[in-house]
Amino acid sequence: MSLSEVDRQLLERCLEGRHRAWEDFTDRYLGLIQHVVDHTATERGLVLQPADRDDLVAGVFLALLERDMNALRSFRRQSSLATYLVVIARRCVARTLARRGQTHGNGAAEDIAAIDSGTQRIDDREQLARLLAELPAQEAEVVRLYHLDGLSYAEISRRLGVAENSLGPLLSRARAKLREEGTS
Repeated sequence: MSLSEVDRQLLERCLEGRHRAWEDFTDRYLGLIQHVVDHTATERGLVLQPADRDDLVAGVFLALLERDMNALRSFRRQSSLATYLVVIARRCVARTLARRGQTHGNGAAEDIAAIDSGTQRIDDREQLARLLAELPAQEAEVVRLYHLDGLSYAEISRRLGVAENSLGPLLSRARAKLREEGTS
């Protein structure tokens, strides 16, 4: 899908700094960005409080404004603008959530509440060790690092050399397999 005429004009108006262009842009894409924030958090097993959700949405829009709208200026128009914004929003949200996860041990109460309120850590280590033997090696290692060692997505990504944004779906699949194994 290519850039629509409506989006092309809206993008040009924003980059030229025209009156109400940014307001029109945020009106058009607010729902999409909210959806990406919700979906990205859900993929990571998080339940966001409304204020946390609003902060993440605002962070995405702020990232789009940074350095004279560099992210928008870098758009190559090889996809729809919505697709491009989804990629930017997912990366921004994942980075923010990873940062919050990394502050877990630093005593930041609001970050702990935001992350731990929805994170599904598996507590029964014996059962987990038994069930891990049923998973493929990479999935088992990611589950082990996340649930047993308490590493953040960013730390796991660096350690294993896998894309950070692949860890949420991988953990979701592994949890589903573990649930199936645990009930059989």
